[in-house]
Amino acid sequence: MTDLIILNGQVLTFDGPDVEALAISDGVITAVGSNSEIRELAGSARVIDAQGNTVLPGFIDSHVHLFQGGAELEYLNLYNVYGPDRIKAAVEPYSASRPDDVLLFANCIEYNAFGDRPTTRQDLDAVVPDRPFFVMASDGHTGWANTKALELTGLLNGKDVDEGSEIVMAADGTATGELREAAAVGPLYAHTPLGGREAAGSVTGADPIPTPTAAERSADKGVLARGLEFCASHGITGLHNMDGNFYQLELLAELEKEGSLLCRTEVPMHLKHTDPLDRLEEAAQMRAQYSSDMLWSARVKMFIDGVIDNRTAFMLQPYPGTDSCSAPLFSDEHFKQACIRADAMGLQISVHAIGDAAVRSTLDGYEAAQKANGARDSRHRIEHIEVINPADIPRLAELGVVASLQPLHSPRSGFFGGYEPGDILHDFQIEQACPWQTMRNAGARVVFSTDWPVVPVDVMQTIQGAVCGLDPSASVSDRSQFQTLRDSLASYTCDNAWVEFNEHRKGKLRPGMMADVVVMDSDIEALPEEKLGSACAAVTICGGRVTYEA
Repeated sequence: MTDLIILNGQVLTFDGPDVEALAISDGVITAVGSNSEIRELAGSARVIDAQGNTVLPGFIDSHVHLFQGGAELEYLNLYNVYGPDRIKAAVEPYSASRPDDVLLFANCIEYNAFGDRPTTRQDLDAVVPDRPFFVMASDGHTGWANTKALELTGLLNGKDVDEGSEIVMAADGTATGELREAAAVGPLYAHTPLGGREAAGSVTGADPIPTPTAAERSADKGVLARGLEFCASHGITGLHNMDGNFYQLELLAELEKEGSLLCRTEVPMHLKHTDPLDRLEEAAQMRAQYSSDMLWSARVKMFIDGVIDNRTAFMLQPYPGTDSCSAPLFSDEHFKQACIRADAMGLQISVHAIGDAAVRSTLDGYEAAQKANGARDSRHRIEHIEVINPADIPRLAELGVVASLQPLHSPRSGFFGGYEPGDILHDFQIEQACPWQTMRNAGARVVFSTDWPVVPVDVMQTIQGAVCGLDPSASVSDRSQFQTLRDSLASYTCDNAWVEFNEHRKGKLRPGMMADVVVMDSDIEALPEEKLGSACAAVTICGGRVTYEA
């Protein structure tokens, strides 16, 4: 018996010719073909009329922070809000609506939100003078706290933090309010409405301490459920989480049991630079315990550097006007041994590497693993690759390393501001930034994602960013790194299925594949490229079940 058929579509199969229709039974695609062929299979099945619009494999977002993204749906988002007056106008009603929060938390503020100078605690004091206030940058690597927030956490006069993190200090011996990286922002996250549990998987890489109460677990599960619903509303059927712990896996497993896990979700073990290698045994435990079609763990995530904007990205040349290249979070030996051991365990590895030196160090680590263990189909990943030395581009294909990219991170996309020459990057580094097509042309496998909540989880906005940028009025002289629409869609569907070792089960619309499908509200190939971001999911189907319907 056929359960569901989709007719009258522009069906992009990513498996040969495009077709008009498909049929689904018991969570599997059973047939693809013409409208007449599929109508014959209908019987009593539900019929979805695609109305001439695009139908394609469900989107797989291969780089998200689900718990943080779900939590931040309820927090104030200050993206693109500039100037003290506009910021205060946005924050005041938000503050009034949350009188019981110990710490007023907002996110996605710009580095230059208060002007062409560093933001200070005094700036935030002027916005919120009477209660602790903390706001994170979009990149999740830098936050700013007002004086009361610094007093609440005991950071006003500074504190020793792990290497790679920094509490920026003023000349008078007090904190400026700027907090860089996990160990510095961690004390502030501990006072969010969720007690920092939403960030534990990325800030500490471990389970929340103290153990959450039953009420807290229920609240956290609700946050994850809302995040999954939000992802499904954008046509997403699969997620690769980039922070993880047993706690998130336990909550997601409960949602799966209850039938509320709307997106297939992969969760890694997060190994921090402060962790001993024996902690990798947790990754083996996660893999053994979670291995269903809807929820699994088989990967290790590491950070080797920070971000360019706060100058914690590890660079081959010093930042302009300084003698600092920053430094890697892992020592060279510790990182290589981590790669060797994780690879020997048969685990996939993904590493956050943004600076050109960080990318080179990551490639060196993967090369060391190959030399120690022998080459295998590991599909190890480098996340972001915002600056890469041209000499390292061929090494991606040579080592079989996947370039895991987020198009809206590139200044070319227009979501964030561009780099000013001589500010935080040298001219030649700007030219080497985000060379997506150059990497493709060199034979590297390229996959796309959002890094939600760093940028919106709206897939089509990212697709437009990859194809032409978000601002049609912007004059981009070098269009050589923009992507074709088909390549961009493949990087979000069949290629992301491949990077999770599931290319034989999902990512293409053919008989026998998992019925993960999205029906769009327009024929996206007929849209002007500058309108791609306006396309939305009309129906999302995961495992043959409708998980979203507009």
